[in-house]
Amino acid sequence: MTVKIARVVLWRTEVPNRPGALDAVLEPLAQAGIDLRAVIKQNMPGRSTRASVEILPGAGRRAGLVARAAGFSRSPTPALLVEGANRPGLVFAVTSAIAWTGIKVRFLSAQVVGARYAALLGFRTTDERRRAAILIRKVIRDRTQPDRRS
Repeated sequence: MTVKIARVVLWRTEVPNRPGALDAVLEPLAQAGIDLRAVIKQNMPGRSTRASVEILPGAGRRAGLVARAAGFSRSPTPALLVEGANRPGLVFAVTSAIAWTGIKVRFLSAQVVGARYAALLGFRTTDERRRAAILIRKVIRDRTQPDRRS
């Protein structure tokens, strides 16, 4: 099974928590033809009038330049994008392995479309991101090996 694990940079901004704010912040990106692989909008805890918007633009330097011009800045959260064929229990296997090593996952967003999944994970440090990528590869490899017990 082919699995792609990539270090990614999210871009983040804050907006007023009101109708139309998300539309307004995404419009310049759409007008510039920037492909967004992920958009995450969340209300800010304790600040009901504000929301955060994080985006994962497609590859290329231009996407970052347009994001910056639209008011986004690079998120300080080291992140991984994991993509591959879906299997029941995969997210649990990955998060369990990460938890057992003491790595704290700051956020996880995962979805399945058809037979494929994509998961976006954020970590506290680049070292934790690196260690998590190694663990994820191992978990996926181990879960794709046939059970040789008889």
